[in-house]
Amino acid sequence: MLVGGSLLAVALTGCGSSTANTESAQAGQSKSRLTGLSDGPAEGSGKGMAAIKQAADAGKYLFMFFSKTDDDQTLAMRKVFDKAMEKVADRAQWVAVSTNESSERAIVAKFDLGRAPMPLVLAMAPNGAITGGFPTKFEEQQLVDAFATPTTEKVMKQLQDNKLVFVCVQNGKTKSNEAAMQGVRDFKADARFAGATEIVMLDPADPAESSFLADMKIDPKTEEAMTVFLAPPGSAIAEYKGATDKAELAATLQKASSGSCGPGGSCGPGGCSPNATQKAND
Repeated sequence: MLVGGSLLAVALTGCGSSTANTESAQAGQSKSRLTGLSDGPAEGSGKGMAAIKQAADAGKYLFMFFSKTDDDQTLAMRKVFDKAMEKVADRAQWVAVSTNESSERAIVAKFDLGRAPMPLVLAMAPNGAITGGFPTKFEEQQLVDAFATPTTEKVMKQLQDNKLVFVCVQNGKTKSNEAAMQGVRDFKADARFAGATEIVMLDPADPAESSFLADMKIDPKTEEAMTVFLAPPGSAIAEYKGATDKAELAATLQKASSGSCGPGGSCGPGGCSPNATQKAND
């Protein structure tokens, strides 16, 4: 899970189960009215994987409706899904995928849907970040609210790629900018952490990022640079005002990996970071 309200709603790591399309007559009628994606699959990939590429190429969000049966719950949620897609047609594309179809094995494997509760909707940003996961029962507004800020998308993508993320909140008006970056840059330059660490810059005065700042409980009028240290799947393991120090950052990571953030000392599947945690302990 990530930090705060809208971010907390997105981490569906291992939500896992199969699905089946609701290609009922009602769904088909709604489908013809929406700005959906072609049912024509790319060879060998299924329409789900083809839809991901098509939406990314268009720079739009993709909403994926996964199902396994045509039971009453699935049909009811498909109606909700279709209505939501009508509202976001200018910003998003969509696809309905039956995980029972052998042609969809690639997308089922990609999102580890073997045991996921169905029906399930995943919202994907153009950069591939999953910004929302809605299993079994959901409301129209939940889907409409699945769009994230640009920084949220970047952060989610890195966390979902099992990376450590430093969100550096600063601009030309904040104090201690260089001091705040020093420890972060030194940490990333360390061979133990370099391949598993990403730095994301965030201007607190950017109105487009107001919801992200609210999620992290950071005042957009902060007068001093802020740094938030995030570990997969989305735990905020530390927050700093002003200067940062590499040794302190490494110690924070080691503490987080030694049992403070989950059973067995892991922040999620695979631990607090890929390889970096182990290297920090070495």
